Parts: sequence; structure tokens; C-alpha cells
Amino acid sequence: MYQSHLDIPAHVRKGVIALLQARLSDSIDLEAQMKQAHWNVKGKDFFQLHELFDKIHGEVEEFVDLIAERITTLGGVADGRVQTTAKNSKLYEYSLEASGGEAHLKAVAAVLAQFGKAVRADIDQAAEMGDAASADVFTEISRATDKQLWFVEAHLAA
Repeated sequence: MYQSHLDIPAHVRKGVIALLQARLSDSIDLEAQMKQAHWNVKGKDFFQLHELFDKIHGEVEEFVDLIAERITTLGGVADGRVQTTAKNSKLYEYSLEASGGEAHLKAVAAVLAQFGKAVRADIDQAAEMGDAASADVFTEISRATDKQLWFVEAHLAA
């Protein structure tokens, strides 16, 4: 970590950076998974889902940047390398077998829910560590993830 005039103690910044880095790996993986769905969806709802998955990808791309910039703000190094992401992401692996809209919707819903759950846990952890600003970053991401999950699950409702 670099020296900073930021009034958050170094030990707090270090702990929060670890939380942020874990979610950075997950969000980069999530971003790629949304493109996987976008590129490969087939079926009668193709265009609508193609557009939905691309919209979610764009929002997740904003999460990646927000998280990475918070890491560097706290004095850390944001590690967005593919190797780091592949090694550290805790998200479900996206199935290459998914083809039809429903299969992609189920895969996307599952991974969004998993990501959202992890982010919600990070809200509490960052707050307990004493970094309300990082907790707020996680809260912003949580709200947006929940909204995207709602959009996806609405397609699966009977």
C-alpha cells in the first residue's frame, strides 16, 4: 500500500482492500459470463435476451471500475489480470452447454444471486471494519445487482 493522507487506518484499508479484491475477481468473471450469455443465446426470445445480457454486462463493467478504483483509492493495487480472476473467482462456472433462452436465464439468475449474496456480506464486513465509504460502494453494487436479477427472473416467471 502507498502512503496516503486518507484518515482510514492502514490496517482497515488493508482488510477492506482484500474484500474489494475478492469482489473484483468475481465481478470480472461476472462481466465475462454476461458476454458469454449475450453471444450464445438462441431461441424465440433471442433479440430481447441478447439485449438484456448486454445491458447487464454494461452495468457489471461499471462495478468492475468502481471496485478497482476504490482499491486504488485505499492505497492498494487492483489486480484485474485474467490469471488472478480465474484463480480467485468464487462464482459458478458458466456452462458451455447453455443454448436456449431459458438455460441462459437460469445460469445468469444463479450467478447474479450468488454475486449479490457475496456483496451483501461485504457491506456488513466493510462497515464492521470501519469503512463506511466502501460499505456504500458495496451497497450501490448490491442494489444494482438485485435489480438485474429481478429483470432476469421476470423472464422465468410463469
